[in-house]
Amino acid sequence: MRLMLLFALLLLPFSKINAQESSLDKLDKVITKVRNGIASYYHDKFEGRLTATGDVFDNDKFTAASNKLKLGSYVKVTNLSNGEVVYVKINDRMAADNKRLIDLASIAAKKLDFKNKGVAKVKVVVVPEDEGKIGILAQNNLKGATMAKSEL
Repeated sequence: MRLMLLFALLLLPFSKINAQESSLDKLDKVITKVRNGIASYYHDKFEGRLTATGDVFDNDKFTAASNKLKLGSYVKVTNLSNGEVVYVKINDRMAADNKRLIDLASIAAKKLDFKNKGVAKVKVVVVPEDEGKIGILAQNNLKGATMAKSEL
């Protein structure tokens, strides 16, 4: 019994180290809200298909797919070659072997001005939900469209 108690007391300091490591892991996840990578855009053949969140895919909505970003999150995407910016909602996943960071709806690729090239180097920043919704709403107003609240 004494041996077990002594062993437990010896392990106690190491349990704090593990707790600190998990706190550092959480901090690392916060820092990775900004990512650089390659963006592409959806092919027209995906129009009308269901996304991972159950939405019907529409190339005219500001949405995107990513395997590295949380479903339902809002992101600000910046084309690093020209500074153009677009807000999108992550509502889908890509093929598991896809190495790109994000796959954008066609309208977002047009706004970032890389649709003719097919891909672009981008910076992706996870933003608060309110900022993302306002960004998407503003983009839709610029293109002369109206959106239902359910589309945000």
